[in-house]
Amino acid sequence: MTSIPLPSLRRLPRYLNVLENFQSQGRDTVSATDIADELDLKPIQIRKDMAFTGIVGKPKVGYNIFDLISAIRKFIGWSKETNAVLVGAGSLGTALLGYEGFSRRNLKIVAAFDSNTEKQGRTVYQTRVYSMDMLESIVREHNVKMAIITVPPPSAQTVTDALVRAGILGIWNFSPAEIQAPPEVVVKREDLSEGLAVLFVHMQEKQLQTGEA
Repeated sequence: MTSIPLPSLRRLPRYLNVLENFQSQGRDTVSATDIADELDLKPIQIRKDMAFTGIVGKPKVGYNIFDLISAIRKFIGWSKETNAVLVGAGSLGTALLGYEGFSRRNLKIVAAFDSNTEKQGRTVYQTRVYSMDMLESIVREHNVKMAIITVPPPSAQTVTDALVRAGILGIWNFSPAEIQAPPEVVVKREDLSEGLAVLFVHMQEKQLQTGEA
């Protein structure tokens, strides 16, 4: 795979959302300017980012939307189904189990796990909740390589260690805790407070600019 800068990679899902919206409107082609206008970006940035997927637009024509969607999905890894497990069937975990957007991106959560015996054995949004004792066998049975963690901070490292032993290679960490994993395991931390902090600071800046502070 072509090495892609992180900012460009972060933009690809945004492009995909715009393209799918255009496609739903019955459009067959789209220009870099069309996409840029939707996202308040520059067309040259769009072209550079799209080039990483191997797609090049045609002068005065633009991109074929179907081909561009397919190229982005394949580049990101969303063109084929990926199995995942979720550990922590609390409020956030339950919300993620019910998130329909995962299926649109070919992510299938095949099982959930929780240490709370009252939650074990239940089915949440068509996903069965198991005890942690079943983790390794289910991960191997379904050839799962990705896990989502939504456990309290004190449990995060213990859960991570169990996932690594089971053969997980990618961890999407929604826990506030900083976890440690071997170099071969990719960890992506998703801290909702970071987005909230950015929002609050930008709101304060706007208020200062308008004299409303």
